[in-house]
Amino acid sequence: MSEPQMESVTRARRVFLNNIDSYSSRTITKVLSEEPENASRLSRTEIFQVVGTGSDQSRDSRLQDPDRDHLLSCLLKCQVVIYDISQEAEQVEAATWAVTALHARMGQFSEPKIFVLVSTVMTWVSSSSPAALPLTEEMFRRRRAHPSFIQHMDLEKRVVRLGKSNPALFSTYVVASGLQYGMGEQIFYRYFKNSWLGMEAEMFGDGKNVVPTIHISDLARIVLSVIRLQPNVSYLLAVDSSNCTLENIVKAISSALGSGKVRKKPAEDLFLLEDMSMSAIRSMQINLQLEAIHIKNLPISWRCESGLVENMQLVLEEFLQNRGLLPLRLCVLGPPAVGKTTVSKWICEGYRLHHVTLKDVIAQPEEVLKNSHPAEELLIHLQNPEENSTDVSEEQMETLRAKLKSISCRNQGFVLGGFPHTYEQAKKLFGEEADGSSSHSRMILPEFVLCLDALDSILMDRVMDLPQHLVQQLGYQPEDFLRCLAAYRENNSVDKTVLTYYEERNVTALHLEVTSGEEQANRLVKEKILNMLGPPRLLSPPKVEDGRNEAEEKLRREAKEKAEETRSRAALWQEWTLRLGQMKWQEEQELEDLTGPMKSYLQEHVMPVLTRGLIHCCRRQPPDPVDFLSEFLFQNSPFNTS
Repeated sequence: MSEPQMESVTRARRVFLNNIDSYSSRTITKVLSEEPENASRLSRTEIFQVVGTGSDQSRDSRLQDPDRDHLLSCLLKCQVVIYDISQEAEQVEAATWAVTALHARMGQFSEPKIFVLVSTVMTWVSSSSPAALPLTEEMFRRRRAHPSFIQHMDLEKRVVRLGKSNPALFSTYVVASGLQYGMGEQIFYRYFKNSWLGMEAEMFGDGKNVVPTIHISDLARIVLSVIRLQPNVSYLLAVDSSNCTLENIVKAISSALGSGKVRKKPAEDLFLLEDMSMSAIRSMQINLQLEAIHIKNLPISWRCESGLVENMQLVLEEFLQNRGLLPLRLCVLGPPAVGKTTVSKWICEGYRLHHVTLKDVIAQPEEVLKNSHPAEELLIHLQNPEENSTDVSEEQMETLRAKLKSISCRNQGFVLGGFPHTYEQAKKLFGEEADGSSSHSRMILPEFVLCLDALDSILMDRVMDLPQHLVQQLGYQPEDFLRCLAAYRENNSVDKTVLTYYEERNVTALHLEVTSGEEQANRLVKEKILNMLGPPRLLSPPKVEDGRNEAEEKLRREAKEKAEETRSRAALWQEWTLRLGQMKWQEEQELEDLTGPMKSYLQEHVMPVLTRGLIHCCRRQPPDPVDFLSEFLFQNSPFNTS
């Protein structure tokens, strides 16, 4: 007997959503487009085709600022219309027109329609609660709005009223959303951004005000449940169960991304912020305890029902993922004087990473240890690590590991320069923890390893060209440099090198041969590094490629400046050579002018007599030619009057 035919009826519903590419509407669109969870082939499954207004012209399903006649025609073709006014007050007028126009044309409906207004809890701000109990939807008729959100409340009342005239044909719902968080953040973005950048969190006021919140994905799922189930109530609060204070939220963000420190400032200073809208500023001052009753009856798959503070790690991962802020971890290896520090600092500057070296990390706790007698022995072990030395103590290794696990390195990433030197050191540094867990070791394991190399002759020439003070500062005295170079070559000639460890851990490696210090060669090296690392993972880049283009533009600018400097030097050298020739010619002219009268005198009065005297001397060949010539000159001198 054959199995019965399994049947699945799929029905497409057209949904209109305003500002489809905004923060909240984008998530609602995503949730509506997802496959329903736990849907079997026997269940009736609804799919949604989302259209709407937006600014992105790459999507055909988005209307670009249509006129109202065209927009109304589109709305009449949709079974569901969603207007979100929780983010932009400018949308209140458009939503008012839309719900009024649809209600006026109910007679033209070929099928029932649903209108959902996503509003804000700012329409409850001035409400009073008896006996300090949380406010619920049952009290929505007594709610009082913030003065700046009275139009929002008027629209809420209009939507509820219009839905009562013929709910079978035109049903309306209001979903009052708490302050939204998650998926990259919007209203709390400033706190996440400053903490990620290592800045101290700012608290405006005492922070004791209770802030009703909702994860943006949970808000989208509530809207989806309202569309599917069409509950009997027309007004729903969309808030989680946390009721956390602003102080709790800010401290949780700061602790997860930064130092955990919060600096309190006067509440009035909040209005001086230029990176927050006035609507967001007013929302941060909310002090309201709400309890959502009706959404408890909806089958919602919650993401953060317990609130932002309790789910901070999840929200943090969403923030980093959506903002493209996954940390970049890099290790730079190579022999002494190959340019590890120069390349590392260049990468750190372009990618805003932290430069970490064993020597610098070890030097940080010295001031503390010097004042602690029990720690004197530890300080001796920590000081003066020799480059390419395999003698690294466990204390030094633990200090370096702690630095790589620090919040700054965890957020932005790091460039580990010149360490580890051997396979064993790499295994100790990046291996499993003492408790056997490997999650922390994966957190500090580099994504890329950059291995620089050069001929020994090139390295020695580089050291010889360094100023004496740099030679002493870097410890590149001839004996020390040759010893470090020999140690590096020895460490990389064994069967298992540090590169072997990275290969076993599937770390991407780039080998670069440094041939000279010329600008063209350096530029090629930098281009290869950029190709390996990709664009910088900066906070809120305008476009993914902007950081890459900026780095490449910087390289081109540096090359142009170098070429201009070379041309300038050549021009100055040519000008100097020309001036030197002119000065020599002038000196010769002055010398000739000074010696001219003397030459004339000699040629006129001395040379004729001297010439005749020499001729007579040659003819007679006297025993004493000098005496003969002097006597001849004396007798034949034109000035001799005797």
